[in-house]
Amino acid sequence: MSDNRDGNQEAQSWQSLAFLWTGSMICIPSLLIGGTLVSGMPLWEAVLVGLLGYGIIVVLMIFQGIQSSDIHKPTVSVASQVFGEQGSKKIISIILAVACLGWFGIQANVCGAAFSQFLSVYGINLPVPLSSLIWGIIMLLSAIYGIKILNILNYVAVPILLAVCVYAVAVSLMGDGVAQIKNYLPAGSMSFLSGLSITIGSFALGAVIAGDYSQYAKSRKDVGKAAFIGILPSGVLMITVGAILTLTAGTADITSVFTELGLPVLGIIALILATWTTNAVNAFSGGIAIINVFNISKEKERIAVAIAGGVGTLLAVVGILDYFIPIMSVLSAMIPPVAGVMIASYWVIQKGDKSKWASKAGINFLGVISWLVGAAIAGIPVIFSFFPSLPQLPNQPLIGMVISFVCYLVARNIIVQKQVSINQ
Repeated sequence: MSDNRDGNQEAQSWQSLAFLWTGSMICIPSLLIGGTLVSGMPLWEAVLVGLLGYGIIVVLMIFQGIQSSDIHKPTVSVASQVFGEQGSKKIISIILAVACLGWFGIQANVCGAAFSQFLSVYGINLPVPLSSLIWGIIMLLSAIYGIKILNILNYVAVPILLAVCVYAVAVSLMGDGVAQIKNYLPAGSMSFLSGLSITIGSFALGAVIAGDYSQYAKSRKDVGKAAFIGILPSGVLMITVGAILTLTAGTADITSVFTELGLPVLGIIALILATWTTNAVNAFSGGIAIINVFNISKEKERIAVAIAGGVGTLLAVVGILDYFIPIMSVLSAMIPPVAGVMIASYWVIQKGDKSKWASKAGINFLGVISWLVGAAIAGIPVIFSFFPSLPQLPNQPLIGMVISFVCYLVARNIIVQKQVSINQ
């Protein structure tokens, strides 16, 4: 198969890809997950949940990433075989675009609000909408200039973020911090499976779209090394840091911890860098999805990313995105089943042979229906959570993926058997 890699994007090393994944993992939500887990289970169990949960994420990322590395195309383009070109463009790409760009806008708003609050400490009044706009544009610019700029950003930000997290833990352990951890008994009760679900769900979207970045990897081995080294250590570290801060400081929010210590500058640096590294990935993947929806040429990729991210930022500035959170939550739950169908097709049916991959014209209803079954089941617990009067079901992101995986294989086997019978 010829190399279809974009000429403007050179192959990248596994180290740079690993840094990108680490930058995505080191974020405020990852710390909050650690706090959530330790509120219902012992510290050692929370760390074990993180290890297993992110281990599963790594496996999914490798399966997804190698497909794109083999074909040299992003996730939505690789999906055109199993969903059909139109199915990939009109269904999967739109869902990915709305989810990625919606969360981009919300994160830009969170960063803007925190920055405005930080400036107010020094008597400077910067309106939150203006602050959100400024940081949204800054984050968007790093995504517009592609994977090279994202790599540079992560090479700078990741060491700083790691140092800040380690320092926060060291400070929190002073005094009676160690004794608090030793004597800690969780106030609530959370099952191991529930904790696992929360952990996997936190990065399920990232696992599905891993191919957007792994398409530039030099080999399958590089995809695996980058995912393992980029996700597992940083993911477990964030959960551990978040858990320890919750036990010793009463909160997993690292900005609040540093503010209470009289070091608000460190706190805002941590928040901005953590949001920036994660949000640039949202904008880049959202832009790729938009390109696929409207069949935009690769030469105009930067314009597409700029427009898409700009719309997300403006919506955040005017506050409209707050009303879209329920919609984006449902869409985010519907994305993991995409990987179930893609993995079934590429790794089970094609046995990982890239020469058997070919984009299909129109809509591949077998793939779309298989995904829809898993997506509907995965979305039900999220929808129910918006209505307290309804039964509250556990949100298990892997269930939808497994159901789509099985549906595709079973349905395809039935179709093949019928074709054999007709030919006989």
